[in-house]
Amino acid sequence: MTETQAWLTQEAYDRLQEEFARLTGQGRQDIAREIDERRREGDLSENGGYHAAREEQGKQEARIAQLRRILDNAKVGAAPSGSGEIESGMVVTAEVGGREMRFLVGSREAAGGTDIDVFSAQSPLGEALLGKHPGDETTYSAPNGNEVSVRIIATEPFTG
Repeated sequence: MTETQAWLTQEAYDRLQEEFARLTGQGRQDIAREIDERRREGDLSENGGYHAAREEQGKQEARIAQLRRILDNAKVGAAPSGSGEIESGMVVTAEVGGREMRFLVGSREAAGGTDIDVFSAQSPLGEALLGKHPGDETTYSAPNGNEVSVRIIATEPFTG
């Protein structure tokens, strides 16, 4: 997978596709209608409702752009093989800085509604783990500059 490519289950891909369709269709219509209604209220320089609607429109357009990037670069399909090698889409149990953690290496979108912690494959921890196997040890540089030791305990494909 490329640096910007994310693994998604078919269900996660479909969910994001539905959100994209809703936001680019009815969502855009709704926010345009809201802005138009607020514009009719008069003086735009002091119209809080108008400015709030425009801000919401900006957030919505940013989400649309984010979804487009994810959907255009997604690797869709079954979870990675059970070879144990860490790649995007794997759940990792590891001792990180002396504390045991269980998390998904992948994207928050792939995790969907689950409560599992997620580290992207491009994060310092994710990059340090890619290609490793249970029993391997590695380190990564935390954002504060500290070196953090990691011991991989187990891996399994994410099943959603």
